[in-house]
Amino acid sequence: MKTLAAGMMTFAATFLVGAVLTALWVTGGTGRRLELRVSLGKPVGATGQGVPEQVVGELKAFDGKPADLRGSWPGFRGPNRDGVSDDFTELARSWPAGGPKRLWELELGEGFAGCAVMGGRIYLQDYDARRKRELIRCLSLADGKDIWEYGYKMPIKRSHGYSRTVPAVTDKHVVVMGAKCHVSCLDANSGRLLWDISLVRDYGTTIPTWYAGQCPLIDDGNAILAPCGKVVRAEDANGQTVARGRNVLMMAVRCDSGQVAWEVPNDDGWDMTHSCVAVMELEDYTRTYVYCGSGGVVGVSAKDGRVLWKNTEWTVSSATVPMPVPVGENKVFLCGGYGAGCMMLQVVREGDRYAAQTLWRKGPNVFGSSQQTPIFYKSHLFGTRTDGQFTCLSGRGEVVWASGAGEKYGKDGGAYLVADDLLFVLDDDGVMTLMKATPAAYSPLTRAKVLPGLHSWAPMALVSGRLLARDETRLVCFDVSKKANPPAGAEAEP
Repeated sequence: MKTLAAGMMTFAATFLVGAVLTALWVTGGTGRRLELRVSLGKPVGATGQGVPEQVVGELKAFDGKPADLRGSWPGFRGPNRDGVSDDFTELARSWPAGGPKRLWELELGEGFAGCAVMGGRIYLQDYDARRKRELIRCLSLADGKDIWEYGYKMPIKRSHGYSRTVPAVTDKHVVVMGAKCHVSCLDANSGRLLWDISLVRDYGTTIPTWYAGQCPLIDDGNAILAPCGKVVRAEDANGQTVARGRNVLMMAVRCDSGQVAWEVPNDDGWDMTHSCVAVMELEDYTRTYVYCGSGGVVGVSAKDGRVLWKNTEWTVSSATVPMPVPVGENKVFLCGGYGAGCMMLQVVREGDRYAAQTLWRKGPNVFGSSQQTPIFYKSHLFGTRTDGQFTCLSGRGEVVWASGAGEKYGKDGGAYLVADDLLFVLDDDGVMTLMKATPAAYSPLTRAKVLPGLHSWAPMALVSGRLLARDETRLVCFDVSKKANPPAGAEAEP
């Protein structure tokens, strides 16, 4: 009987997957709203993806104290969401043999979540696999000690780790998206929960493969999220039709109240990717949010959520991870792995409307990136491409320089950022190279093994000369300032 029941369940699951794929094929390219109708014998939505119907959080306070340090790194890719530090701290151009000065380190749950920093506090998503609890941690930048921790039960199976996203923080709020798309808004100082949303339960979001990688954005008091929600209908155990989800591609939620300010319809039925929402200022001062969904790229008015333009020529076959990169002159650069290469879009105004035209497209031999988002700096693009070489690209898609076959940074490539006209570049295995951030030539200055483990993919953060970097299980804080790392033969300043 057990074998027969298992076979029936397998057949039902196969039939369901086939029905979903058929629905996607039938509606593909028509622009019609997608609604799935299935019979599961229980309410659909959260339970179908292993998400609890109800999440109850717990706040714990600890004895850590915020560091007395200026500066901030308020979310994914820093102050301007471009991977470039605006800190004025003078940084070292060389390191001792063992690498930059190490201030403290901390063991974490397995994952690739990066840090946000505000007011001497570090904000970090983490996961306790033993207790099956998703955590939002607030740490001291001074010594890594916990200040507070907000956690809730969330069963997650290991899939290349657990955590992936970077919080968004202001002096009042911190917004975090968990691995299974549970969004929490907390008081940035106390950790008190202000509101939360299960995008799976409330919006019908499909959790991406390897879990959520979308890092929230806080802009003008709103949390900007791209749930890529859909309406899903099913019959419950009593034979009643149950509708779950909302037809919402992107939305703005007021941080202070949790109220939705605007929503963008998901009429094309796009799914959530690992990409994050970028901010693009057009030359007519129209502030735009740009997002790569499963079916293309969209530009949305930051003012009211109106769709300004859409381009369906850009998709990535397996996983869309890098964020769109605005490069000025109404242009946006796109790249991906899995053979996608790269593309430049030109946004043009057509009367009261806009259009995003493909300016050029290049193959992965020129540039592509499986995970990291390239940095636009000095009118050039810098990043690790899929053959492992660190590369500088012109705005016309020409390779200006590449690090060479003997200077590779890994197929997937570690994290990197720009600060004080320098590039801090990690490879997959925790070796960091300091190089000049210049299109003139590939100019490495110094190199050291700074992280012990594999997969140094988490975005880094830099505040007041403190560099935060991690591999799968360890977070390390370095002092990369010139004071702490004097040239050979000189004494470090106290």
